[in-house]
Amino acid sequence: MGAGHAHKLYRHGHSPVHRLPPHCKLAAVFCFVLVVVSTPREAMWAFALYALLLAAVAGLARIPARFLGRLVIEVPFVAFALLMPFVVPGEQTEVLGLSVSVPGLWGAWNVLAKATLGVAASVILASTTELRSVLLGLQRLRLPPLLVQIASFMIRYGDVIADEMRRMSIARRSRGFEARGVRHWRVLATSAGALFIRSYERGERVHLAMVSRGYTGSMPVIDEASATRTQWAAAAALPALALAVCLLGWTL
Repeated sequence: MGAGHAHKLYRHGHSPVHRLPPHCKLAAVFCFVLVVVSTPREAMWAFALYALLLAAVAGLARIPARFLGRLVIEVPFVAFALLMPFVVPGEQTEVLGLSVSVPGLWGAWNVLAKATLGVAASVILASTTELRSVLLGLQRLRLPPLLVQIASFMIRYGDVIADEMRRMSIARRSRGFEARGVRHWRVLATSAGALFIRSYERGERVHLAMVSRGYTGSMPVIDEASATRTQWAAAAALPALALAVCLLGWTL
């Protein structure tokens, strides 16, 4: 898998959430998101309870509020949701002096609530699980090995390519180059092409080095540790409580 390196999303800690095996947490988050998506949009109180459940998990993991600020990653979904009341056809109503679609309002609420809860659960997972552990968890959950390898290389060499791009930017600035308009796009396009070629060549060298060391298309299983029933039960608490809320949302 390669050496693990802490991502800026990860917060080192020793909480009960941190100590859970990664495959347990991955399964719990996946099931939680499925339950949230299955909840009827009209049950607004259910989404409030989901938020309280996530807040309880974040508190148990001792995650500071600033880490939850990473929810800004869902801005594109927010922008899409804000447009829905104006573009979705149907019965019209007035909000703040604007004529908006009732089905569009429900659709916007549905997207916003479910996307926010899903992203929040993912942020909590990333804050309590190292990237290397996430890959090991995917491996334990029997994700196709090729996908795990692709994710592993992407994480490892994404930083390498970012450093290469940073060095190229420094080299351009040291020669007096500043991108200030369309006439400079040619230089930026040339730099992007050079970065692609360097990355491709680096990938070939890495693959050749791996083959020379016995690589046959699959990576060895690094971690065979299995979770205990207690750990599975602890991880299942979040989706189980969410499922109870979802069932109430459908019956009430």
